[in-house]
Amino acid sequence: QVQLVESGGGLVQPGGSLTLSCTASGITYGINAMGWYRQAPGQARDLVAMVATGQAPHYKGFAKGRFTISRDIAKNTVTLQMNNLNADDSAVYYCNVWPRPTQNGEDVWGKGTLVTVSS
Repeated sequence: QVQLVESGGGLVQPGGSLTLSCTASGITYGINAMGWYRQAPGQARDLVAMVATGQAPHYKGFAKGRFTISRDIAKNTVTLQMNNLNADDSAVYYCNVWPRPTQNGEDVWGKGTLVTVSS
């Protein structure tokens, strides 16, 4: 089965740092890109950053200069180093890949990892 497993979330103070990790498994096709999304309460899931094979990373505006995405192609893993966190960064963070994996007609998503930025 396709699995996306995120880890590394937790409670962090404003201005602090956190590193998230993700492992993708059970995908039988070639993965071109890996990336991170986040979803805050009452909001839609939003792309944070992604990186494709042989290309420079892409970041949403709120992530530029603060977050760094890194991918290990051989291990099918991707990390997100987050610095200078603020309360608006609090969300459940999910990883995924491109092309998007599907099972039973639905996109596959992991459980995500919760990041809470609070004093």
